[in-house]
Amino acid sequence: MIPVCPTTALPPGEATRVEADEPIAVFNVDGEFYAIDDTCTHQDASLADGWLDGCAVECPLHASCFDLRTGKVSGPPAKTPVRTHRVVVQDGMVYVQAGTTAEDVA
Repeated sequence: MIPVCPTTALPPGEATRVEADEPIAVFNVDGEFYAIDDTCTHQDASLADGWLDGCAVECPLHASCFDLRTGKVSGPPAKTPVRTHRVVVQDGMVYVQAGTTAEDVA
């Protein structure tokens, strides 16, 4: 698992970028943590720098939207979903299990 940060360092409505083989964006949505691939599938932009609206993130470059729970595109121009990653909160720390989707453990 990849350590991200203490839960207190990522307040609700915020995101952070985690350097991994492929960068991962971690979001706090009202105390629930979600992780997706950080790079927009439309063009190379960091989704951690995007705008969060509920469980959706809007890419800062061309406004593609992605559902943080599923990775599916919820607004064009992107057509390809992003991968989701399992998030574990343990002892006040946020971790990402890269390569394990949120759906794999549901």
